[in-house]
Amino acid sequence: MALITKAIKGTNDVLPSQVHKNQYIEATCLSVAENFGYKELRTPVFEHTELFQRGVGDTTDVVQKEMYTFDDKGGRSITLRPEGTAGAARAFLENGLSNEALPQKICYLTSCYRYEKPQAGRLREFHQFGVECFGATSPLADAEIIALAKQVFDTLGVNDLHLEINSIGCPECRAKYHEALKAYFTQYKDQLCHSCQERLERNPMRLLDCKSPEDKALAAGAPVILDYLCDDCRAHFEEVKKFLDAMQIPYQVNPQIVRGLDYYTKTVFEFVADAIGAQGTVCGGGRYDGLIDELGGQKTPSLGFGMGLERLQLVMEAQGCEFPEPAKPDLFIAALGEKAKLKAVEIAKDMRDEGFSVVYDLNDRGLRAQMKYADKLGAKFNVVLGDNEVEERTAKLKNMATGEANDISLTTFVSSFYAISMDEQLKDLEINGEALDFNKLFGLGE
Repeated sequence: MALITKAIKGTNDVLPSQVHKNQYIEATCLSVAENFGYKELRTPVFEHTELFQRGVGDTTDVVQKEMYTFDDKGGRSITLRPEGTAGAARAFLENGLSNEALPQKICYLTSCYRYEKPQAGRLREFHQFGVECFGATSPLADAEIIALAKQVFDTLGVNDLHLEINSIGCPECRAKYHEALKAYFTQYKDQLCHSCQERLERNPMRLLDCKSPEDKALAAGAPVILDYLCDDCRAHFEEVKKFLDAMQIPYQVNPQIVRGLDYYTKTVFEFVADAIGAQGTVCGGGRYDGLIDELGGQKTPSLGFGMGLERLQLVMEAQGCEFPEPAKPDLFIAALGEKAKLKAVEIAKDMRDEGFSVVYDLNDRGLRAQMKYADKLGAKFNVVLGDNEVEERTAKLKNMATGEANDISLTTFVSSFYAISMDEQLKDLEINGEALDFNKLFGLGE
């Protein structure tokens, strides 16, 4: 029988056998962010469309081509978030965080949605780890969020990433740059793609971010923003580089980086990996000093980054980075008969109350089938319960890795299991040449 439907193109199922990798990456991101003083924020998956039109920019590929936008039943235009910053900025304003102590440091793990051609590391539903720092003017803040991203990579064991940085200036110095870009690209106007021909007058910097190979080739010879920076923007960029040098973070200045979203000002950066081909940008961000007032707030200098988690996982797998083993049950209880099932339920509850992972059969299978099931689950220990074990209140606890079995009391199962399992872990350890004994070490059984 054929499936009535399959997953939508550009989306992925994360199976139970693989989800531990996602959980490890996500937990590492949040832990590192917390060490830098960032607290987690959660925002809705959809927003009013105008938030992204105003914040991201209506001349960007994201807004023009990639957003999932629809009218709800009330006739309002709604968009699934294509990125995390605009929603975080809206939450910052709407919830009065602008009145709290500044800077406000927030981070998030979020799903994002863009309609674009699915490729390795580029999905239509993808996930980001992001940080936003609202209310920070110093170039040190720029360097710090770069350091935060690098710390995530270092903690995960990711190598062979190179950091590229640039400054795209402020609105004042960018005005002169826009004129230079117009003059340059106008001579090639007939060779530009249709979208870039429209952008030439409204936002010529968007031409530098075009994905068309022909337009990219033309952009390679375009004027560079660094030659047009005002004194303030140039000084800010030089300070950022000094702080990165002090932090011993290597970087390359790449004047072609403009990022794909209109809210950026001054510092922009990308961490790029060569291990996953063309879609090698794993993390990108920068400063966006005009976004908050563009959304209706007071001018608030801010900055942040977004890190693609699917791309990051691809890089880690390509580099052979270590992931923790998926969690396995501490105990499997094979129960035969009604009395044994009732006892299994009782033991499982007591064990779970103490934080152990316990599984038993739910399909009334025989002992052999239950043992195969336990083996597939990778349970660390198993115990078989039948009428005799329940009556005698004693059973055999078997270590699935070594095959060694120990008698265990059903009356004091939790404490006995803890002692036996710890004793197994300590057998290979020695102090002054003498094997450790768990009971002696903790004074049990005296």
